[in-house]
Amino acid sequence: MDWLTIEQWSPYISGAGIGVLSWFTFLLSSKELGTSTAYLRTAGMIERLFRGSRVFQREFFRETPPRIDWQWMLVVGIVIGAFISSMASGQARLVWVPEPWLTAFGSAVVPRIGVSFVGGTLLGLGSRWAGGCTSGHGISGTMQLSVASWVAAICFFAGGIAVATLLYVVIAG
Repeated sequence: MDWLTIEQWSPYISGAGIGVLSWFTFLLSSKELGTSTAYLRTAGMIERLFRGSRVFQREFFRETPPRIDWQWMLVVGIVIGAFISSMASGQARLVWVPEPWLTAFGSAVVPRIGVSFVGGTLLGLGSRWAGGCTSGHGISGTMQLSVASWVAAICFFAGGIAVATLLYVVIAG
């Protein structure tokens, strides 16, 4: 079981594992692998705490009710799996400011919170605008040879490269 404790798995093995997971997802649920809907369901559950059943007046939540489902549990499993993996590989540690950010921008809290909030908001808007997230389009959609998913996946990579270049080359100098 030495392979469970290594720092980094082969991207080929990891990719094959995600592909097999996608097969089982289609087989068992007749749905594609994706996580962005789980975040929207969570927002609906939080809204339901304050507005009660009036949350179902929103068209989106009539079609996609705010409830715990398999996609929501997948997100929980990703967090738990990442924690277990980091513990098993000996890489688990609490870091308030990651080293690349600290080197480029310093330890100030307000810019990190601002960038995280803006980035998270844009990510959420983008996943809804694109009709899915990186896992929905990049894994399931491209596997089904969906042209829209291929375009979205290419845009995900181009956007990530552009933002990384902006942050770490232009701004941090």
